Amino acid sequence: MSRIEATIKNIRVVREKALIAYVMAGDPTLKESIEIVLEVERAGADMIEIGVPFSDPIADGPTIQKAADRALLNDVSMADVMNMVKTLRKETKIPLILMSYCNPILAYGLTDFFKDARQAGVNGVIVPDLPPEEAKPFLPLARKHLIDLIFLVAPTSTPDRVQKILKAGSGFVYYVPLTGVTGSKLTGKDSIQKRIKDLKTLTDRPVAAGFGISTPEDAECIGSAADGVIVGSALVKIIGSASENPDYFNELSAFVSSLKSALKPSLE
Repeated sequence: MSRIEATIKNIRVVREKALIAYVMAGDPTLKESIEIVLEVERAGADMIEIGVPFSDPIADGPTIQKAADRALLNDVSMADVMNMVKTLRKETKIPLILMSYCNPILAYGLTDFFKDARQAGVNGVIVPDLPPEEAKPFLPLARKHLIDLIFLVAPTSTPDRVQKILKAGSGFVYYVPLTGVTGSKLTGKDSIQKRIKDLKTLTDRPVAAGFGISTPEDAECIGSAADGVIVGSALVKIIGSASENPDYFNELSAFVSSLKSALKPSLE
């Protein structure tokens, strides 16, 4: 069992749900990104998804696109992200997951990417534009270096496609509750809960849901069905205010804490 899967299952034992927080590497700077990750962990995040800046992030909405643009203006590269993870590994043991698109990985070199990711301390990789049908070169390298390759399941995924995704992936199943990009408004929560519960009957692997979860109320609702929730744009929006909001760090910490509180069992 991988560190990612074990972490979610251990959290489930105490009747909590995992909080997976997304941070864009290099926004506002690489140094601050490291400090942000450590603070987000202290505030309650159980895992961190680290975005690799890319010029054409097709699955991301405007908030994360702007964060990627700011990081690219800082000349943040894949190698910089690897070094960021190495630095973080001196301070934290929680699972760290890279979120990147195919182009930056292939430009870096597929073999070198997985080798260097393992050496840096990466536990998982999410590649939104990598369908299971095209993952054949990725899978053996991920397994060799003990890195979970996490695939996305959409509301429109057919039963046959869901089975392919479940067979190929590891770590957790990333359920996207809406047909849109990150930061879109979450609607139809009852039907989302049902789809997550249906998906969980098909696999023993944990199911985490992301895209559109932006409030503690969203987290509590989706977390009641899923094993974990992934929050990105709402955090990145706060980080993006850094230049005009000197208190953004404390605001970010308080928001993460409120999200984690929503994923704990009620004391009533």
